[in-house]
Amino acid sequence: MYRRVLVTGAKGQLGREIEEIWSQRGNDLTERDFYFTDRNDLDISDKEAVIRFVREHEIDTIINCAAYTAVDRAETEEGLAFRVNRTGAENLAIAAKGQHAFLIHISTDYVFDGRAFLPLVEDAKTNPEGVYGCSKLAGEEAIREIAPEGAVIIRTSWVYSTFGQNFVHTMLRLGRERDELGVVCDQIGTPTYARDLARAIFKILEEGSKHPEKVEAYHYSNEGCCSWYDFAQAIFEISKTPCKVRPIGTCDYPTPAKRPHYTVLSKEKIKKEFGVEVPYWRDALKECLTLIVSD
Repeated sequence: MYRRVLVTGAKGQLGREIEEIWSQRGNDLTERDFYFTDRNDLDISDKEAVIRFVREHEIDTIINCAAYTAVDRAETEEGLAFRVNRTGAENLAIAAKGQHAFLIHISTDYVFDGRAFLPLVEDAKTNPEGVYGCSKLAGEEAIREIAPEGAVIIRTSWVYSTFGQNFVHTMLRLGRERDELGVVCDQIGTPTYARDLARAIFKILEEGSKHPEKVEAYHYSNEGCCSWYDFAQAIFEISKTPCKVRPIGTCDYPTPAKRPHYTVLSKEKIKKEFGVEVPYWRDALKECLTLIVSD
């Protein structure tokens, strides 16, 4: 049973959604202490600080939402990306092992090269093609090497939320400013509503008897698949934003970091082992847009 929980990266999209659920559940969680930290509170690249925090607060569960996620900037900031995504993960694993704590670490579909044509299972071959993906895979490998007393690695994709900067907020802003947008149509994946992922994490925490005693990887995104073009079309359709979307190829929108063309994730393992329910991506998007519009 989780009692004293450290959530790193608490000001990011997933961290804020976890805190939102925690605050809404109120009495359900009164006997549990949650510590929501960001870089100013706890620098996960500082091993001694991490070990000290986990020990002094008697943490029994760590949810690592902290990450360097600037995919394009990572190409020129490799040291920083690896310091957060690799060294930070390693430090948390060391602290978790020393305190006999359960670790949940968030990773990414960018650990794959995008050349698949069927939904990716957890033991599919990894082959990241950019600094960001390489740094996240290095974080996974560090956790596996240290092998804390039970850890879950959750790979996710195309994360958006009611909070922060993400594709949904960007499309809503551009849709108000422009009559037409070109959006990439040849990259296929699945959007992930961060609140649904947060709900899945709470489900994993509550299924204490099913926690693995070694490091296990799981995949989580919403159900179904689409292109970024389809995603943008859905955002404008549901939000009734009168902006035309024009499909373009990846070659028409060059970026410093290469994007994988296909990273649809199979969710069968997480559904089977933890009983996690996974909403369809358009239904999740409707929920998020309803909350955004009501704010």
